[in-house]
Order: sequence, then C-alpha cells, then structure tokens
Amino acid sequence: MTDSVVLLAVTDLPLDLAAHEAAVATRQAGAVVSFQGVVRDHDHGRTVTKLEYEGHPTAEAVLREVAAEIAADPDVHAVAVSHRVGPLEIGDVALVAAVSTAHRAAAFAACARLVDEVKARLPIWKHQIFTDGTDEWVNCP
Repeated sequence: MTDSVVLLAVTDLPLDLAAHEAAVATRQAGAVVSFQGVVRDHDHGRTVTKLEYEGHPTAEAVLREVAAEIAADPDVHAVAVSHRVGPLEIGDVALVAAVSTAHRAAAFAACARLVDEVKARLPIWKHQIFTDGTDEWVNCP
C-alpha cells in the first residue's frame, strides 16, 4: 500500500463506514466523501432474498492497484476501500469507500472514480438468490 492508501481489505467481516472515513481524515483535508454499497432486496424487477460474494485470490491485489491509482491523483490526500465476500443479507454493506481531498468537488470525483473502477475491475462475483428459488451469478466471466 502507498502511504495515502490507508485502509484496504477484502474480507468476510462486516464493513465499518465510520472507520474508513476516520482513516482518510487528515489536517489538510477539507472534504471527506464516502460511499457504501448496500445489499438491496431487488434486482431487475425480481425480489432478492440474499446473496453471496465470491472473490478471486487476486481480488485484494486488484483492489490495492485501483486504490493506488486513485491515491496517485495529486488532489487526493488519502483513500480507504474495502469489499465484503461471503454470504450477505439484505441491508448488509458490501462495499465501502472513502476519499479525502482539500475541496469537495475533487473528493466527490475521486470517490466516484474509485467506486466505478472497483466495480469494473475487482474480480468478485455476486450470486443472488431470488424469492422464487432461482438464482443468478452477476459480473461472472
């Protein structure tokens, strides 16, 4: 991890948004922007009862690479990002990201880039279970 990537994990433990926000807070930061992706009860008109995330063994290395790319932005003071794996229930937090910068516009932009890149590149796949007993794998190669 670079010095400005201050918290990073792929874990089966619950994620703590406040811990990620606190990790990126610095004396120079005038803005801390955070995001949490929460398991919802529906997808494309179907009711989801639960899901499970499976991660490739390289998932943490890819997450570290993405975080380092965002942290390399000269406007970014610090980055924290974690993704959950394993079984999750509706309402559980699956992804947490936090970024600090001097000003809010840069923080919003950096956090959005971080989340978008994690979603695009992280080798973690979602197995959704629906109320009718069917299931579906999402983002699976």
